[in-house]
Amino acid sequence: MKHFITCASLALMALGSSHATAQSAPMAPSAASAYPVAPASGLYLAFGEQAGIRSLMDDFVVRLKTDPRIGDQFADTNLDNLSRSLTDQLCQLTGGPCVYNGPDMKTAHANMDVTKGHFNALVEVLQQSMDARGIPFKRQNQMLALLAPMHRDVINTR
Repeated sequence: MKHFITCASLALMALGSSHATAQSAPMAPSAASAYPVAPASGLYLAFGEQAGIRSLMDDFVVRLKTDPRIGDQFADTNLDNLSRSLTDQLCQLTGGPCVYNGPDMKTAHANMDVTKGHFNALVEVLQQSMDARGIPFKRQNQMLALLAPMHRDVINTR
């Protein structure tokens, strides 16, 4: 598990580094960042647009770090970069104007021993963050429907 979380964190930190300098060449949007599930009408607005999604992701990454099941895996993670990368990805998935430039989920998690338990723990922490932000259950389910197809590319160990 530590290998999965550490490598995923490093990949996500690298994604955030594309925002760090003006001299970096812009990356093309990742075709695999959008799965074949259309966002529910108004989902981007329901999550508070980019600022609301960023606020949610800021809360989420702090909860990840303190979660007793997986928190130690995020001890050395740059939470700001992780939050920024996740914000771009979720903003794009919800129909917002953001562009996620990171690797597709299969590439990002290749050679990692990601189990269903790891994936489920992250989903549970995300649900806690959405609950804490007062996001209605219906909208939470709409967001999770966008993220659920990623399991087939992320989980690679039974």
